[in-house]
Amino acid sequence: MGIVLALLLFSFIVIVHELGHFLLAKKHGIDVSEFSLGMGPRIISFERGGTRYSWKLLPFGGSCMMGEDEIDDRSEGSFNSKSVWARISVIAAGPVFNFILAFIFAVILVAWVGYDPPVADEVIQGSAAEEAGLQKGDVIVKMNHKDINLWREVQVYNQVHQGETVTVTYERDGKEHQVDIKPRMDEETGMYLLGLTGKAQNEKADGLKALQYGAYEVKYWICTTLEGLKMFVTGKVGLDQMAGPVGIVNLVDDTYEAAKPAGMIIVLLNLMNIGILLSANLGVMNLLPIPALDGGRLVFLILEVIRGKRVAPEKEGMVHFAGFVLLFGLMIVILFNDVKNLFL
Repeated sequence: MGIVLALLLFSFIVIVHELGHFLLAKKHGIDVSEFSLGMGPRIISFERGGTRYSWKLLPFGGSCMMGEDEIDDRSEGSFNSKSVWARISVIAAGPVFNFILAFIFAVILVAWVGYDPPVADEVIQGSAAEEAGLQKGDVIVKMNHKDINLWREVQVYNQVHQGETVTVTYERDGKEHQVDIKPRMDEETGMYLLGLTGKAQNEKADGLKALQYGAYEVKYWICTTLEGLKMFVTGKVGLDQMAGPVGIVNLVDDTYEAAKPAGMIIVLLNLMNIGILLSANLGVMNLLPIPALDGGRLVFLILEVIRGKRVAPEKEGMVHFAGFVLLFGLMIVILFNDVKNLFL
């Protein structure tokens, strides 16, 4: 069941991404030859308005064929015949739609389940936090001048900045205070800890507050993804610690099995939570300035804006091809690690 749910969830997220490209392409009068759900041979298809709409055999992913790779094609209605700003909006629309989907999921989740407020529920006796004067009920506002809106942000900040002294801004009785805390090594976990725990129960949010904390939820996952990439680039995280398709399937399957006894609504809410992570992650990854990704294409379009002329088509094509080969190799390595981890 986990495989089916993972495929459906990831396919939906990819389709929303492609829908972003599709809608903006249509808006700017760009010919879209095909918009498809799934991959492989067509099961059902029909043509309308110059676009073939297809439902394909393999039930994962989707595509929007609009000729962006045909760099030399400047015919009327082609992608490359449009203004640079029109092309930028079409390319950027995919990741933007992923962020919008993540926000919709987050608002529903926050309205139903609530959010984790950055409130200290317990200050561990003898900890660095207690020594610094923090008390139960203090609201963490900032850590090293970085805004904190969720308790998980406190945890992630401490994990990423292990052993570093942190300037904590907290609120007590309506007044803000600031203190420097040097985390202490916990022998049991082998980690540097502040000595704070958050509330076990989420706080409910409705109306405008659900929108506000839905945005905070998306911001959290975007920032967490960026922190993960930073740790990968700096060597703090290795390829063997990165999850690919198999890892995602395992995550969905484990989540389904854990939530199933509580009923289908809880299963859906848990899948929605994973959906926020995946959709925000896909949006961020696609905006990276890597050739063959949306971000790589945006780099060339921004260069066109700056220079006032396009990069030579053959040069851009070579760069995107090299990026595709690099990404394909990276995916093979991650997939290999995924399979290897199944047997560890």
